Amino acid sequence: MLFFKNKTILVTGGTGSFGKKFVGRVLETEVKKVIVFSRDELKQYEMAQEFTDPRIRFFIGDVRDKDRLFRAFDGVDIVVHAAALKHVGVCEYNPFEAIKTNILGAQNIIETAIDRGIEKVIALSTDKAANPVNLYGATKLASDKLFVAANSYSGSKKTRFSVVRYGNVVGSRGSVVPFFKKVKETGRIPITDEGMTRFWITLNQGVQFVIDNLARMKGGEIFIPKIPSMKVTDLATAIAPDCKMEIIGIRPGEKLHETMITEDDARHTLDYGSYYVIQPEFPWWDATGVKRGTILPNGFSYVSNTNSQWLTVEELRLLVSDKNL
Repeated sequence: MLFFKNKTILVTGGTGSFGKKFVGRVLETEVKKVIVFSRDELKQYEMAQEFTDPRIRFFIGDVRDKDRLFRAFDGVDIVVHAAALKHVGVCEYNPFEAIKTNILGAQNIIETAIDRGIEKVIALSTDKAANPVNLYGATKLASDKLFVAANSYSGSKKTRFSVVRYGNVVGSRGSVVPFFKKVKETGRIPITDEGMTRFWITLNQGVQFVIDNLARMKGGEIFIPKIPSMKVTDLATAIAPDCKMEIIGIRPGEKLHETMITEDDARHTLDYGSYYVIQPEFPWWDATGVKRGTILPNGFSYVSNTNSQWLTVEELRLLVSDKNL
């Protein structure tokens, strides 16, 4: 990955599941420096025991604090923005906090990146940002809009912003996989709805997709990988085949199926074989020099229950095995 050679990279929320995997991958390159920016002192201490490479730095800070971001962005070439309040229930019951971190934090990242002359910023999003029904999804939709529009604010300056949007990450901290593994000892697995489906991506795939798009981004795109769907009941069967499933009902802010591209967004989305790109609807967008993708058919949408790719129980069992998490 020559793209990272002699570059300084900062990762917000760098002690999370994505951040740790991403940092590990980047340190395998000729990167100049990697800065882990997060607010949890203990997680940084624990990560520092695991990552002893002299090129890594740990900065305590919060994306809500613009002054701290300004200091941390000094000399940085690339920013990967992974920090967010991500749990649907937490955001539903702490809405002001979700807005401060996910929306105002995004604005702070954008303004500081422009002022500091950062080369590229890529922000991590979620399938819940498309047609959101919960506050988490709504804040991430707002964040996505901010990062796309940020290219207008950057103007003639070199800073460019793009977004990566993907689905549930297998085994990430706080996901359903470790929860199912924990409660299976009771002999019962709580299922919100028998028909529920989700997009599914591995942590390695998510990290690689971000790396690929850092290299290809022009500024303003929302990149979406083509990934398989899974049924929640199949996941429960894969993890705890001998347990009884107990239907508990959909929780506040939860969807039956997830969407990554709405029918409205599909009108300005291109298919690139293994991924989609939602192109910005701004007069500054210039596709010159960008590889031409395929226009999507009328009425297209990318939804977990109508996906053409599906994971079987056997495939899910392999994915959630301890050696793959």
